[in-house]
Amino acid sequence: MSVAENLRASPRESTEPAPMRALLDRQRAAFLRDGPPPPAARIERLERAIGLLVDNAKAIEDAMIEDFGHRSREQTSMTDILPSVSALKHAKANVRRWMAPERRKTEFPFGLLGARSAVHYQPKGVVGLIAPWNFPINMVFGPLAGILAAGNRCLVKPSEFTPTTSALMAQMIEAVYSPEEIAVVQGGVDVGEAFTRLPFDHILFTGATSIGRHVMRAAADNLVPVTLELGGKSPAIVGQSAKLEDAATKIMVGKLLNGGQICIAPDYAFVARAQRDAFVEAAKAAVTKTYPTLKDNPDFTSIVHQRHFDRLKSYLDDAKARGARLIEINPGNEIFAQRPHRKFPPTLVLDPTDDMKVMQEEIFGPILPIKTYERPQDAVDYVNAHDRPLALYYFGNDAAERDLVLSRTTSGGVTINDVIMHVAQEDLPFGGVGPSGMGNYHGADGFKTFSHTRAVYMQTGIDIGALLRPPYNDRMRKLVGGRIKR
Repeated sequence: MSVAENLRASPRESTEPAPMRALLDRQRAAFLRDGPPPPAARIERLERAIGLLVDNAKAIEDAMIEDFGHRSREQTSMTDILPSVSALKHAKANVRRWMAPERRKTEFPFGLLGARSAVHYQPKGVVGLIAPWNFPINMVFGPLAGILAAGNRCLVKPSEFTPTTSALMAQMIEAVYSPEEIAVVQGGVDVGEAFTRLPFDHILFTGATSIGRHVMRAAADNLVPVTLELGGKSPAIVGQSAKLEDAATKIMVGKLLNGGQICIAPDYAFVARAQRDAFVEAAKAAVTKTYPTLKDNPDFTSIVHQRHFDRLKSYLDDAKARGARLIEINPGNEIFAQRPHRKFPPTLVLDPTDDMKVMQEEIFGPILPIKTYERPQDAVDYVNAHDRPLALYYFGNDAAERDLVLSRTTSGGVTINDVIMHVAQEDLPFGGVGPSGMGNYHGADGFKTFSHTRAVYMQTGIDIGALLRPPYNDRMRKLVGGRIKR
């Protein structure tokens, strides 16, 4: 029996989701009733999440295979389960320290007389979490590390494009959390739209930039703060000092991970004109070594949905019609006329121009346009002339060139001499900038994102404020005047 059949047979499955507003109101009432949870309660909630992932690892792998058509078990373990467990363990180990009030400097003369200033981190209340389909477990349990560590309740809306995984996740969460702690709401676009209009205390959305705009508009009606993890076209700039084979290998491995369906996958490569052909050959060799076959290769992930498969094909048709040269990398010379499980062969796009869809839209698939530059500044200028990306990658050993790229471009995050790895560092913030997102999470930054930063000033027993109240006198004027100076 498949995972989907098991879920359909399960008596825990409800025919209709509970009304979302009722769930939100129930969680908020519980939050107000119980107050901010102490460290032990937060740690215990984090431990339950870790246990869910460890105990249900195989079922999660099975569910993703069913949703994607094919997805390797090793990839699910490496990119969904392990990062989530790591994030939750990191939060568990650090939550007591994160929760501690943070002392701040008190202005003269108040501090001199005993007054104190501090920042207290309060739970916001109920967080709405809207997760995408490409990493359906990681994009729920990863953020939950910060949400639970900060002491919040959470309402989760997973993607309808991975229905088996979403149903399994709902069943898992229902088994160990009360609806007052975490609840899952399933459904399509209409449910998602209604979800964004709820008066949460914070919304985290991960997905396409176009949908992020709608989420932000809907949240504005209730003045709900939002964290938007979007996407965009993340460049990989290959400097002339780079080890070409190493750069090509890492770029292609990053491009093909999860079938290219990653928001921080290298979306296009920038290579010195004189090195373009050598880079193409190195890229072909890297794919051949990593994926000697494609159609039946258990390590090569399918495209999640026919709509996305057709979209990728339309990008290539458009690029070819506009003059690009396409290089399909097919090491086993397999015939893809009957592509099982929507397998899409890696394809390089040479001589891409900005009027092509492949250079206008986030690709989210195993297609890599390769642009060329004469000077490193040309690549920097191109990046700066377009929307700020979620990630940027630089390959090379020229310190001046590396510093040029770092100082003169803006992106959500950067990895040097590799791709994607910055997102694996739990102690680094993860987020975008401008059209690639706003706000960030992971580690302590996630704890702060999902906390209210509350300023607390504690007055001394001496009535210092009396010095500043009318009727004003020479003593007050001397005190204030003495502070107004260069």
